[in-house]
Amino acid sequence: MPRKLPTAQETAQILARVRTRPARRPPPPAGRSLAPMIKALDERFGKGSAGLAARWREIVGETLARHTEPVRVVKGRAGAPSTLEIRVDGPAAAIVQHQAPDIIARVALLLGDQSVAKLRIVQGPLTRVSAPPRQATGRRRPPLAADQEAELAAGLADCPDGPLKAALLRLGREVLRGR
Repeated sequence: MPRKLPTAQETAQILARVRTRPARRPPPPAGRSLAPMIKALDERFGKGSAGLAARWREIVGETLARHTEPVRVVKGRAGAPSTLEIRVDGPAAAIVQHQAPDIIARVALLLGDQSVAKLRIVQGPLTRVSAPPRQATGRRRPPLAADQEAELAAGLADCPDGPLKAALLRLGREVLRGR
């Protein structure tokens, strides 16, 4: 037999006289209790390849950093030292292989002595997020003289406006400044 539902007035009266339990408090964020444990593990085992990626330019130098990136640190078994896996752009692999002892020594300065013993080189395309910002030289080149600027503009007058004309103007200015 279907049950008859109370009206709105009856519902209000029932709720006024019946005390309900307060709502349960939500659990605390997991990060609060995990943070000390993660900090201790980080101090004990290091940051691995993420810590290397942040300081990779300092470790290998500007030239090699353009052609390489750390992929991962493979932990050795039974306390053996780890292996650092590096992704390298094509022909730069020979240079990296030649400089492997120096790279391992620099990585040891960051991660600790005997943390990485071998270098594994994997050739492939690099996964760049963005190019690093270029450092300003601090000195701006002086503008062209008015007659040189007018001569350059007259030479490009028949070119249609657009990115090609703007690039040609920049090129012309740099060539004339170099004289």
